[in-house]
Amino acid sequence: MMQHETIEKVIQATKYLRERIPFIPDVFFIMGTGLGEIVDKMDISFEIDYKNIPDFPVSTSPEHKGNLVFGMLGNTKAAVFQGRVHYYEGYSTAELTIPVRVMAHLGSKNMVVCSASGGLNNTFRAGDIMLVTDHINLIPDNPLRGRNIDSWGIRFPDMSKAYSKSLIELFKNAAKKFEIDIKEGVFVAVPGPSLETPAETRFLKLIGANAVAMSMVPEVITAVHAGLNILGIAIIANVNDPDNFTPISIEDVIKGSKLAEENLGRILISMCEEEDTWRR
Repeated sequence: MMQHETIEKVIQATKYLRERIPFIPDVFFIMGTGLGEIVDKMDISFEIDYKNIPDFPVSTSPEHKGNLVFGMLGNTKAAVFQGRVHYYEGYSTAELTIPVRVMAHLGSKNMVVCSASGGLNNTFRAGDIMLVTDHINLIPDNPLRGRNIDSWGIRFPDMSKAYSKSLIELFKNAAKKFEIDIKEGVFVAVPGPSLETPAETRFLKLIGANAVAMSMVPEVITAVHAGLNILGIAIIANVNDPDNFTPISIEDVIKGSKLAEENLGRILISMCEEEDTWRR
């Protein structure tokens, strides 16, 4: 719930970071499992462990380093969250989206959120990059549940255009420079942490999803409420046919996401080399 305790956590974390960060980032990146190495390409000016930010949620998931990094990426002032927290870790969706709230309060206007995902489209392959054009929320919680804070956003935000069409086109244009094939589709968020059964996979395909993971949607709902521009990216870590199912391990998910990491980095850096990408 958006209770008093969560509100206070956002306020305290924002105050702490505002006094320390070198600039307000034009864009911030939330990177998922196996996708936290974009910082290798940054000219870093400030870095802090989540544990050192007052009241900040801390990840317990593998491959989530738990660092917030500020620096220049290309010609862009950027911040990168190396890892995130999830509903399945025991957090409410209001708690796990505190990082989004804090960045919005600091004044950042653009969010790129990435998730290692299971492919639900049989034409996809491990290592593919899918731009999210829409989503389905199957996590049994909503970060906006509870008392609304009108200064943070309207009570009933419209979700029909959650993902920025202009950022999607800019991403696709950058991918063309490197001849990288980009998929597009609908993302579905599930609670986890158990991975999908064949029957669940069949159901998710039936309702129109192309990729599935245990994250992203709460952050997007919060970002829409806060008035941010959003680019959602699903990295296809594995693909399973429910009629010919192959057992999935988290190690396979990490390995599959690594296949796309270099291509994703090249595209995002190319976007950040254009100074006006995030100022439209």
